[in-house]
Amino acid sequence: MTLEQFTREEGQLARRYDYDDGTVLAVDFGTDGADASVDFVDDTVIVVVDDEQYEIDLPVAVDDAHTFIKNGVLTVELEEEL
Repeated sequence: MTLEQFTREEGQLARRYDYDDGTVLAVDFGTDGADASVDFVDDTVIVVVDDEQYEIDLPVAVDDAHTFIKNGVLTVELEEEL
């Protein structure tokens, strides 16, 4: 699912920040997400929190993405194609 679908269906707080050289997505999983893990496969970010797995599809135009999760906040940094 896309980030918009994910936040609407799961009720997570998410923000998108657009910059000249890329985009940053931030999703707050709350205190339950403090021990979450994240992986990036193809164009999909996979987050595992407790026994729940969430898959967030990134835009097809993404050339490179860096993902990490800290204190329950997932951050995805997308680099703009040049």
